[in-house]
Amino acid sequence: MSAAASSSTILPISGFPAGVDVHWETQRRVVWQEQEHTREEHELVYEISWIKELGLWRSFLRSHHLVKS
Repeated sequence: MSAAASSSTILPISGFPAGVDVHWETQRRVVWQEQEHTREEHELVYEISWIKELGLWRSFLRSHHLVKS
């Protein structure tokens, strides 16, 4: 079982062609740490962009880290 919260930010990025929609989405998830039998909160940052030629969105995991209380 996991809980998720997400937010997204649209930032201008140099190096991308004009008209390309690129933004980041941040999700916080509670995951089960099997080795220590504890729950941990992780923050995941995804880069989301529109691929015009294929007519679909792509998503890449850019960052993943443990959230410290």
